[in-house]
Amino acid sequence: MADSLPVTDLTRHRRLREQGSLDRADLEAILDAGFVCHLGVVIEGRPVVIPTVYGRDGRRLYLHGSVASRSLAGGTPVCVTVTHVDGLVLARSVFEHGVNYRSAMIHAVPRKVTDPEEKLAGLRRLTEHATPGQWSYARQPNRKELAATTLLALSLDEASVKIRTGAPDDGDGPDAELGLWAGTLPLTATWGTPTPDPLLSPGIPVPDHIARREGAVQG
Repeated sequence: MADSLPVTDLTRHRRLREQGSLDRADLEAILDAGFVCHLGVVIEGRPVVIPTVYGRDGRRLYLHGSVASRSLAGGTPVCVTVTHVDGLVLARSVFEHGVNYRSAMIHAVPRKVTDPEEKLAGLRRLTEHATPGQWSYARQPNRKELAATTLLALSLDEASVKIRTGAPDDGDGPDAELGLWAGTLPLTATWGTPTPDPLLSPGIPVPDHIARREGAVQG
């Protein structure tokens, strides 16, 4: 299938295969629901995992940071993960406890973006991914700021997706006779009320693209 993720040595589901997905639409939905990932990279022989924001543009993922960041050197294999926790799975036995979640693990060799137009477009995509409407509202980066920023582009061709939903797995086993409560404890995150900068000049309203997110579920 054209929209299926390829199976490689890095992405093959070896455990909990029933939670694995090869549907590219699931990968894209997980990425689009969040904006913070964890970048795993080896620096001077030691593994380092760094939380950072990202933006998706089709089958590319963009990451950015300071030009001084050693984690953004590019050219060597990295692993990027995105995880959403949807709730706790509380079973009758501790062994059967778990988590309802959606996760994606991306393997790629990132490319450092040097083309000025792509760099600006990638930074726009990254900004809009986290806060739609913010790129056109705020001041855009100048030459000095662009020169101080590294942008990496990663292919989404090699990725592993896992999703767990539903109730505990011990409802039809011996522990069902214990008379203990079991079920799920859902977890949701919602955007709160925008808080103005204490140094904000009086009379500047919250822009509509930010105000309308108040109370909305994130993820």
